[in-house]
Amino acid sequence: MAERSFANEVGKLRQGAGSTLHVEGILAVTKALLQSGVAYVGGYQGAPISHLMDVLGDAKEVLDELGVYFENSASEATAAAMLAASVHYPLRGAITFKSTVGTNVAADALANLSSGGVTGGALVILGEDYGEGSSIMQERSHAFAMKSQMWLLDPRPNVAAIVDAVEAGFELSEASNTPVFLLLRLRSCHLHGGFEAKDNQRPPMTVTEAAQQPKRDVSRIVLPPASFQHEREKIEDRWPAAVKYITERKLNEVFGNDLADVGIIVQGGLYNTVNRSMELLGCSDAFGRTQVPMYVMNVAYPVIDSEVIDFCRDKRAVLLVEEGQPDYIEQNINTILRRADVRTALHGKDLLAAGGEYTSLVVTRGLHAFLGEYLPEVITAEPALLRPVDDPTSPFAARVEPQIVQPRPPGLCTGCPERPIFAGLKLAERETGQHHISADIGCHLFAINEPFNLGATTMGYGLGSAGAAALNSTGADRRTIAVMGDGGFWHNGLTSGIGNAVFNKNDQLTVVVDNDYAAATGGQDILSSHADLPMRSTRHPIEKAVRAIGVKWAKTIDHTYDVTTVRDTFIEALTTDEPGPKVLVMQSECQLNAQRREKTKRTKALKDGKRVVRERFGVDPETCTGDHACIRVSGCPSLTISDNPDPMRTDPIATVLDSCVGCGVCGANAHAAVLCPSFYRTDVVYNPTRKDRLLARLRTWWIGLLVWGIERRAAELEVCDVELV
Repeated sequence: MAERSFANEVGKLRQGAGSTLHVEGILAVTKALLQSGVAYVGGYQGAPISHLMDVLGDAKEVLDELGVYFENSASEATAAAMLAASVHYPLRGAITFKSTVGTNVAADALANLSSGGVTGGALVILGEDYGEGSSIMQERSHAFAMKSQMWLLDPRPNVAAIVDAVEAGFELSEASNTPVFLLLRLRSCHLHGGFEAKDNQRPPMTVTEAAQQPKRDVSRIVLPPASFQHEREKIEDRWPAAVKYITERKLNEVFGNDLADVGIIVQGGLYNTVNRSMELLGCSDAFGRTQVPMYVMNVAYPVIDSEVIDFCRDKRAVLLVEEGQPDYIEQNINTILRRADVRTALHGKDLLAAGGEYTSLVVTRGLHAFLGEYLPEVITAEPALLRPVDDPTSPFAARVEPQIVQPRPPGLCTGCPERPIFAGLKLAERETGQHHISADIGCHLFAINEPFNLGATTMGYGLGSAGAAALNSTGADRRTIAVMGDGGFWHNGLTSGIGNAVFNKNDQLTVVVDNDYAAATGGQDILSSHADLPMRSTRHPIEKAVRAIGVKWAKTIDHTYDVTTVRDTFIEALTTDEPGPKVLVMQSECQLNAQRREKTKRTKALKDGKRVVRERFGVDPETCTGDHACIRVSGCPSLTISDNPDPMRTDPIATVLDSCVGCGVCGANAHAAVLCPSFYRTDVVYNPTRKDRLLARLRTWWIGLLVWGIERRAAELEVCDVELV
C-alpha cells in the first residue's frame, strides 16, 4: 500500500503522437520509457525516486499490453543485475533506485556490466537527493560514473528535457555499448510541465522472445583475458563513440553565446537554480532569456573537450557551477583548458560553496561576486538575500528582528508503533543497564534523537546487526543490541546480519521493527506484509525466516503498543542464558498507512450516516503534576504542554492535541513506568444512536451525583468520557 496511488493518472500513458501531456516528472519518465521501446524495468524504492516504482506498479495493464516486464527488485544490486539481459540481446532495459546509497549497493553488478558492455540500451535512473532533501550521507554519483566509465546525464529540470534525456540515454548507450546514468534530483522528480507525446513502442524483442532464443558471447563475460580487452574497448572505442553521439545530437546546450566575453558553465540539473539567481540579479528572466552566455552540461560525464574549448576560447572568465565535492568537473575543465593553452580564467569553488546544496542563496551570492568582478553592467538588481538582516541599508532591517531558528530534528509520527518499542527499551535499561545499540536505516533511526537517545552507529540498509558484530565479545557482561527494519531485513539483513550472527555464534540481540511495509520510502509492500497481492507473494513471517537459518531464541510481539509487554520481553531477551543470537520481531502496522486506510473508511461511514467511534486520549488537568515524565519517555508530537489551570501551581501540565490518533502509548508508558494516573481515554461517537444518547445522559447524571457537595470550582468542571458529535 504505497503512500500515493497513480491509478487515475496512468491512463495518460496511452496517449500518443499529436497530444500534449501535462504531468508530474515521474509520470513523464514512465511515458518516455514506453515511447523508447523499453523491454524490462526494475528497481528498488527510495526517495526521491520511489514514486517511479509506484507508477510502474499501477501501470501494469499498460505494460502488459506492450509486453514490458516489470518487477520490484529485492535490492539495488538485484535491480542492477537485471541489466545483464541487455548484454547479449537487443533489449532496452531500465532500472531505478536512490543514489548514492543505491549505487553503493549495486556497485558490483554495475561495474561488471560496464566492463563487459551492453548490446541493448541500459539506463540507470538515479534519484539524486543531495543537500537539504537528502536523508543519507552527502555524496555524489559522479564518482561512480567516472570509476566505471558509465556516462552520466544530468538534464535540465524541465519535463520535456527529461523525456528527451530518457530517449537519448538509450540511444547513447547503444551507440557506445555502455550503460548510462540518468540523474534526477528531488525537485525534478516532482515538478510539473508539458511535453509533446509520441506513440508507445512495443519492444522489437521482448524478454520472453529473448529467453526462447538464448545467446552467448564469451568475450562479453568479465573474466581474464576478456576483462583486459574491455578496458581497451572503453578507451579506444566506447569513449569516442559516446563523444561523437553527444556532439552530433547536441545533448549539451549553449544559450546566448555571443552576448558577452564572460560565461557560465552549469550542470544541467542546476540550470533552473542558476537562471533564477540570474533573474534575481536582473540579467535573465523566468523564460531563460539570459544576458550572460551559458553552457549547460546535460551530459555531466564525459566532459566534451571540443565543446568546452569552443565555449571558453573567446571568454575572459568563466564560472563553473558544480554542486558538491570533490570538484570533479572543475578539475577536468581546468585540465582541458590548460592542455589546449586556453587562457580563460576558470572560477568555481573559489566563489561558490565547497560543499552542500546549491540553493538560490548560495548561487546568487556566487554569481554576484563573479559578475561584479567581470561584467558589473549586467547586474541591475540587488536582491535582499545578498544583504544581512542587520545591515542598516537593508529594507528588512527596520521590521525584522534577527532570530535564531532552533533546529527541529526528525522524529516518529503521531501514533507510530515504533515509539513504544524504544520507550520499552528505555524502561528495560533501568534494570539491565545501558547497552551498545547499533542502528540501521529506516524510520526507527529517529530513535537516536530525543527523547530516546538510542543508537551509536548506522552502517547501511539492513546492516544493523553486522554493525554490532565486532562488539560481540564473550567477555562482556552484557550483550549488544542491533536494530533493523523489515525492509532492511529483507534487503540485506537476513544474510549479512542474522545469518552472519548465527554462523559466528554471536550473542547479540537483534530487534526487527516490522511495520508491515518499506514505510520510510512510501509504504511499499514487502515479503512480510499482510496484504493480499495478486502479483506478489506476501505474508512470510520474519520469525519463521530467522528460525530457518538457525536462530533458536526468537519471539514476535504483534502489538507493540503494549509497553509493559515490550519492556518485559526486552528484559528477558537481554538476560536469558540461551546461547547464540536472539531476535525480537516487533510487529505493528505503520500508523500512516493505517490512517490512510481507516480515514477513507471513516469518511465514507460518516457520509452514509453510520455510527463511528474514534478513540482519543487526554490528561486530567487536576491530576497532572507537571513533571512531564510522560513526554520524556514518549516524544509523541500530540503530547505537549499547556498552561496549568490551578493558580497555585506554575508548572505547565501535559496535554494531548487534537492530532491524537488514539494509539494509547502515552497512557501505556505512564502505567509501565509507574508515572501518574492522569491519562484517560475518550470515545468520540459520531452519529450516535438512541442508546448512545441515553448512556451519555446516564453518565452525566451519575458523575454529577458523585461530585455533589464538592467545592464550586470542582463541581463546575465538565468531566465526561464520551463526547457526542
